[in-house]
Amino acid sequence: MAEASRWHRGGTSIHNLHYRKEVQITTTLQELLLYFIFLINLCILTFGMVNPHMYYLNKVMSSLFLDTYIPDDERTNFKSIRSITDFWKFMEGPLLDGLYWDSWYNNQKLYDLKNSSRIYYENILLGVPRVRQLKVRNNTCKVYSSFQSLMSECYDKYTSENEDLSDFGLRLDSEWKYSTSNTNSPWHWGFVGVYGNGGYIFTLSKSKSETKNKFIDLRLNSWITRGTRVIFIDFSLYNANVNLFCIIRLVAEFPATGGILTSWQLYSVKLLRYVSYYDYFIASCEITFCIFLFVFTTQELKKMKEFKTDYFKSIWNWLELLLLLVDDFSTFQNSIFAQFRIVLGDFNFAGIQQANRILGPIYFITFIFFVFFVLLNMFLAIINDTYSEVKADYSIGRRPDFELGKMLKKSYQNALEKLKLRKSQKNEDKNIGDLAEQPRRENFDENEIQRAEQMKKWKERLEKKYYSTETQDDYQPVTQQEFRELFLYTVELEKELHYINSKLNGVMRKLSALQY
Repeated sequence: MAEASRWHRGGTSIHNLHYRKEVQITTTLQELLLYFIFLINLCILTFGMVNPHMYYLNKVMSSLFLDTYIPDDERTNFKSIRSITDFWKFMEGPLLDGLYWDSWYNNQKLYDLKNSSRIYYENILLGVPRVRQLKVRNNTCKVYSSFQSLMSECYDKYTSENEDLSDFGLRLDSEWKYSTSNTNSPWHWGFVGVYGNGGYIFTLSKSKSETKNKFIDLRLNSWITRGTRVIFIDFSLYNANVNLFCIIRLVAEFPATGGILTSWQLYSVKLLRYVSYYDYFIASCEITFCIFLFVFTTQELKKMKEFKTDYFKSIWNWLELLLLLVDDFSTFQNSIFAQFRIVLGDFNFAGIQQANRILGPIYFITFIFFVFFVLLNMFLAIINDTYSEVKADYSIGRRPDFELGKMLKKSYQNALEKLKLRKSQKNEDKNIGDLAEQPRRENFDENEIQRAEQMKKWKERLEKKYYSTETQDDYQPVTQQEFRELFLYTVELEKELHYINSKLNGVMRKLSALQY
């Protein structure tokens, strides 16, 4: 009885429950729309910074400096250099021709070059290229005693301890003297070593003929020695048509085993960020992303403070944390397609590694780990957990509380009513209520009509409370008033059954009399 009194005093009415459900569904739809806007903004922000022209600029420069063959040797380019002779042929051939474009294809100067080169007529060579060499000292390794008579010199692999800092060769210009680095640029991670800054450095001239004579002089005076371990060729370009800078580094490593290992880095970047209207649109997306990030972070911190350790027991909270941590392929379509192919097991790992020897494998391993071992398992766990809950609800006869379809249907019907494409529900209920006047016009007993209307009201009220899909729980305690109504309803049903039974007995007696 105490429970019944509590329910009667503090229980939630059906109207309030229905209102709460509408608020819950509306809030869910608003959050869904908000997350959808956030996803669109994140996609624009992510892929808006990666221009397809970056890929094509890298491809053009790669074709010019990496794939161009050495004159009179159609089998050797920068990628296939294996000897010092091939390296000098590349320096005096494809590199020299690729860096200096002082005239158009018909040998006419159609514009003032201002003492600068226009690679492919569109890309301005910024400054002058720089060539840098790192060497190791002699006797940095120990020769076995039995071979010391045959090998008097020994050059170990490159390390900062083995690096040669002394002048050599002609000892005249900067290329023969060691120079320390004045910048804090990161070291280069190569195939056979990690190389520091500084070294034997010289810059190329703005004149093609002077640069060629410089290469010949260095080759004749043995600028590359047995102690040479790596040579860097660095230069930068700017394309005003697409507002992109291209930073190029060609690397030739000379391992202690002999031969040459070549590698390269081509980075197209947009250093001048805000130029066009589209750039300012991207800037607005960046600001919007920061606002989203601040709001989401604040919400999650509040949840952590409220639920403490229970916060981390929900899968959805982990997904929201993963969303907060979200901070190239040629085009957006190709990127999506390539990642789907990776999920299906169809991928070109060699191509990914060639694009970037360090970041490529890291990206591949990270993508596989999160997609296969985290996201897919988490997705399956969510589906399995939801299926179990729904199955358990239906096994005890409980209908779903979150009726999104019903609310959408109701909104659709309200819209039709406002557009006068459908009759109002109130008018339909009024027409149903008018049906009670028909028995009166046909001279039915007034007491029977009133008793039938009373039973109908009881039935509708009890069904709405105990069998409506709008209630929050199918199992609710009964108050004293409700129990009295149920009892009266049962008594009236019993009277009706008795009345119907007597009528049936009378009909049966009349039928028996007619047979005789």
